Amino acid sequence: MKIKIGIGYDVHRLVDGRPLILGGVIIDSYKGLLGHSDADVLMHAISDALLGALGLPNIGEIFPNTEAWTQNLDSRKILKYAYGMANRMGYNISNVDAVIIAHEPKLSPYINKIRESIASILLIDIEDVGIKATTNEGLGLIGSGEAIASIANIILVSDK
Repeated sequence: MKIKIGIGYDVHRLVDGRPLILGGVIIDSYKGLLGHSDADVLMHAISDALLGALGLPNIGEIFPNTEAWTQNLDSRKILKYAYGMANRMGYNISNVDAVIIAHEPKLSPYINKIRESIASILLIDIEDVGIKATTNEGLGLIGSGEAIASIANIILVSDK
């Protein structure tokens, strides 16, 4: 059995006039994340963890923010692409573990919906998706409510 581990990270600024989407779930908030795509930091971190475990380029190279076709791209498509690459390379996902770092809004009411969303895209059990939310204790851009970040780990297995 072969095991691969990947880590991903993403951060985006919060701005008025955009929806806040985390893990493919729309979060009730007066601000959303600024980005060329839908700026879903959680989906981006998980996608980069998956691609990194496979030794592939990161999402910025595959889905460049200089291209019109990636404007407002639904990040679920990015994760589906990364998952498809894992399948083509003969890997299955053992589990995903991620942290969302945000001053606000409170994310605990959304955690199970986010886990369900990710599990459905990756075709794994919800028990194999760990999502936690924390603050930055008032420090930096995240702590002042100006940004949200996410860190994700993924374990892939193959019978190769």
